[in-house]
Amino acid sequence: MSKIASRISGKIYRFHWTEGPTKGQVHEHLFHKDGTVEWHGLPAEGDRSGTADRAPAQAQAPKAERPPYLAADVGEDVALVSYRSPDSGFTLTVALNFFDESVTGVASSQDSWVPVKGTFEIGD
Repeated sequence: MSKIASRISGKIYRFHWTEGPTKGQVHEHLFHKDGTVEWHGLPAEGDRSGTADRAPAQAQAPKAERPPYLAADVGEDVALVSYRSPDSGFTLTVALNFFDESVTGVASSQDSWVPVKGTFEIGD
């Protein structure tokens, strides 16, 4: 496994979207060591509804949808991550820049192609 790709496997990443159809939303991704990924939305910053009852991602019941993902180095500080959701038919392909913690990529389906941008943080 490559240096950067190994930073992804077994870790939680929170994508804070600044452009695209999910602008203003945060999605938490758990990239399992077995090569599958699960994700869910988090409350928006400043939205306190439901936060007291929200359990950490590790304690939540596994999501039925857990597709395989690709994580590969594309530069010294950049990794490419991609997965396709069988339920929605959307594919998310993003470049994670570890130098400035930015996310740039595309969300696509058979019928659409939408650029996305944001930032990321590594969770606990």
